[in-house]
Amino acid sequence: MTSVFEEKNLSKAIMRVGLPAMLGQLTTLIYNIADTFFVSLTKEPATIAAVTLCAPILLIIMSIACIFGMGGSSVIARLLGEEKKKESGTTMNFCVYAMAIAGIITLVLGLAFLQPLAKVSGADADNIAYTCDYLKWIFAGAPFIMLANGFVHLFRSVGLIKEGTIGLILGNVINMVLDYVFIAILGWGTAGAALATSLGFVCATIYYIVCMIREECRGNQLVPLSPKRFSPDAAMIRNVVSIGIPGALITVLMSVSNIVLNNYISIYGSDAVASYGIAYKLNMIPILLSVGLSQGVAPLVGYCYGGNEKKRMSDIVKSTILYGIFMGAVFTAVFVLFGKPLAAVFLQDNTLIEQTAYFLKILCLSAPVLGVINMITAYFQALGKALKSLTITVLRNAALFIPGVILMNHFWKLNGVIATQPFVETLLMIICLLMYIPETAATTSKT
Repeated sequence: MTSVFEEKNLSKAIMRVGLPAMLGQLTTLIYNIADTFFVSLTKEPATIAAVTLCAPILLIIMSIACIFGMGGSSVIARLLGEEKKKESGTTMNFCVYAMAIAGIITLVLGLAFLQPLAKVSGADADNIAYTCDYLKWIFAGAPFIMLANGFVHLFRSVGLIKEGTIGLILGNVINMVLDYVFIAILGWGTAGAALATSLGFVCATIYYIVCMIREECRGNQLVPLSPKRFSPDAAMIRNVVSIGIPGALITVLMSVSNIVLNNYISIYGSDAVASYGIAYKLNMIPILLSVGLSQGVAPLVGYCYGGNEKKRMSDIVKSTILYGIFMGAVFTAVFVLFGKPLAAVFLQDNTLIEQTAYFLKILCLSAPVLGVINMITAYFQALGKALKSLTITVLRNAALFIPGVILMNHFWKLNGVIATQPFVETLLMIICLLMYIPETAATTSKT
């Protein structure tokens, strides 16, 4: 842990914490694309549409884990910067058990309200059966989905970066293998895709728990799993939740905005939903890599803040933003030039390929600005500034996006709906910079 967080070379420090997180996000993306690819082998647009419609629900389940995963990670990193190891371990223990309890509650409620949730997601008569098949197995795996996603953040915060990345990759690889078995061989369609996803998270969770038991046996007081260490107090819960809720709302509101978006796209038919779903999955490459970079660096930022290394913290944030902008620009160029060949991997119909490539060219325009938005959001989370993090989240996925979808649909129909994302995120980048520049100037002047 110390060798990672106290690395003096800024670029090396960013890469040591950022690259494993990006690799983990990349494997997550690959399994998402694999889901879509194997489901597309059915040659039924309704099945692809069902997977697209269920994505927001899966994101909401993951977001609940973020309350304790991202919230706990921020608190733990700052406590370690202050050299409070015992408090860090107690916080870790609380977050693990809180995620397990939340997962069981989600499992029960999700299965009880399966049909209404499918309809709220935008399912219609063509795809509601496929949508319900998918959601059933996703809710069955909810406790493991939450634990696996939360463990990634918690492990990074205590310096177990390699273990956090291995667990994420392990779950995603198993998911992809099972996708092939359940869909391509057994022909289970959307149900097979969801079952593969849940079983992948089960395996990842088992790996993380084994790692915690191993570390506890070695005397590592930062990762206690024993119920005897479950002793949360009001201040700890408040600190974790106050940061975790804005972090979770990023995903929740993203899901809500995607549900709104899917409902508007579904006006134009299952073909439009299928085209958007594939374009969106491809565009998730720069999105998730940017998220991985910023989330990987966040514990380092929190550690510097807790240790009162404000100048170093500011330099890390600025360098990470520049890396993110460059990475996004590269992906924009690739998608503009090679949109059609990429779409053709998933589709056979020339009309759908053309439409998907066109959607992708529009969506990817915002890729460069993601480096700014995601890092500044992670910066405020790492510092425990929940209100500012929440402000960015609400603007991005509710206050700007939802009215934007409605207005753009009114004036420019389907093309306008698709163009909402790059328009809103360009505007949000400006807002983020206006929030960050005064904040970092005030913070560094105190050192």
